[in-house]
Amino acid sequence: MGIEVLALSLPSPSSHCEQALVLLLFMLRFWAVLLPTCSIQTSKCSSGRQIEAYARKSSVVSKIYPAWFHPSSSDSRHSFQRCFSSSEALLTSKSQPASTSLVLGNEKVGVLLLNLGGPETLDDVQPFLFNLFSDPDIIRLPRMFRFLQKPLAQFISVVRAPKSKEGYASIGGGSPLRQITDAQGEELRKALCDKNVPAKVYVGMRYWHPFTEEAIELIKQDGITKLVVLPLYPQFSISTSGSSLRLLESIFREDEYLVNMQHTVIPSWYQREGYIKAMANLIEKELSKFATPQKVMIFFSAHGVPLAYVEEAGDPYKAEMEECVDLIMEELEKRGITNPCTLAYQSRVGPVEWLKPYTDETIVELGQKGVKNLLAVPISFVSEHIETLEEIDVEYKELALKSGIENWGRVPALGCEPTFISDLADAVIESLPYVGAMAVSNLEARQSLVPLGSVEELLAAYDSKRGELPPPVTVWEWGWTKSAETWNGRAAMLAVLALLVFEVTTGEGFLHQWGVLPLFR
Repeated sequence: MGIEVLALSLPSPSSHCEQALVLLLFMLRFWAVLLPTCSIQTSKCSSGRQIEAYARKSSVVSKIYPAWFHPSSSDSRHSFQRCFSSSEALLTSKSQPASTSLVLGNEKVGVLLLNLGGPETLDDVQPFLFNLFSDPDIIRLPRMFRFLQKPLAQFISVVRAPKSKEGYASIGGGSPLRQITDAQGEELRKALCDKNVPAKVYVGMRYWHPFTEEAIELIKQDGITKLVVLPLYPQFSISTSGSSLRLLESIFREDEYLVNMQHTVIPSWYQREGYIKAMANLIEKELSKFATPQKVMIFFSAHGVPLAYVEEAGDPYKAEMEECVDLIMEELEKRGITNPCTLAYQSRVGPVEWLKPYTDETIVELGQKGVKNLLAVPISFVSEHIETLEEIDVEYKELALKSGIENWGRVPALGCEPTFISDLADAVIESLPYVGAMAVSNLEARQSLVPLGSVEELLAAYDSKRGELPPPVTVWEWGWTKSAETWNGRAAMLAVLALLVFEVTTGEGFLHQWGVLPLFR
């Protein structure tokens, strides 16, 4: 759930080549951007532990807009007789509640699970990284430099691959994300069948197999007429759910079948009761393993994003994450668990500011303050992968023990936890009557109904206000000011850009001599 980017636990740059790369990326990104300022306030966990929060907190409202048509298929009537196994097409139970029958009729229902994807072997690492950094929602270049997207992706993937391979080798030679997501999909299919709502569940990964495009082809082959799009990211971010949904938007626009297929999106579901209870169950279980559970600090660690995503693009990720922690702590308090808690963000890369506080710095600070028992909770991840198995379990655990923390524990990712899977099934069922309907769901009101909307309208709601934000600093100020630093930085950026253009156009220069731009010789 980067480098102005989703970090994905990639190692921090150490060589001169990598340092130059990181500097170049952020110069490109911020060359036309004035760094924002913001006031700080504090909000409290339900347990009373303060969590740092920015004053300008996004309000997130999602709308439901009509889908286009209501197609039906003559052969779909036969698909509602019984539930097939996972390898077969969707079929239904004969006995359905009237409300479900009204929703389904003769329709074929599909659920598309969206996730990031990950390399399954060490040989997959470099092409996976290329796919990742080719995404303009991960590395956002100014429009005039968009032609450099793939050359930069090639550069980064070649430089990063060796260290990334070391990380994946340490967790078994590849990411387990696909196997876990496939298992989640199968359990979700069974849960829907048990609830008398037959559906075929598909998995679409953003950067590795099975790609979203592959899943869409299967959806078309199976004749799906109602599709529920469910990103497996509890909290919405432009860099995760947003990127996957933007890809879907482009695919839908180019395909007549998809244009005529009803669909709806569940953009985030962190506030759902089942998800909150499932997280609380896991935390309560792990707390019981400590000798003195009441003295344990609950340490929520979420994947970070660059602060610019939140401050400039209006990404609701930070606001949703903080509310999610509050809801979990409220649930724990109902069970008599009043441990202190804190929230931090991991996986940052590069010199720009990411969401704070940072996980590694917070662990050191907690050790200095005398915290001896720490329970890490990976709050933005529903599957085990490199950021939980290597970054948290190895790097952060080692850092914690060195910082004076004596007892370390970690809550597992949700995976196929029954309460979690059942709640996802409920979310799908709740969404079905709203395919093509209009409504508004306000997340701030914590309504039980999931926020829904078409892909196109969803993207417009979450990522359309970049140009409406006022400039954070004046155009020019004398002295050692943020404005002066910005303009000095821009001068340096222009010099680096000129060097990069020279390298790309001539095929000569130190980057080619070092072998990092083999495609441009």
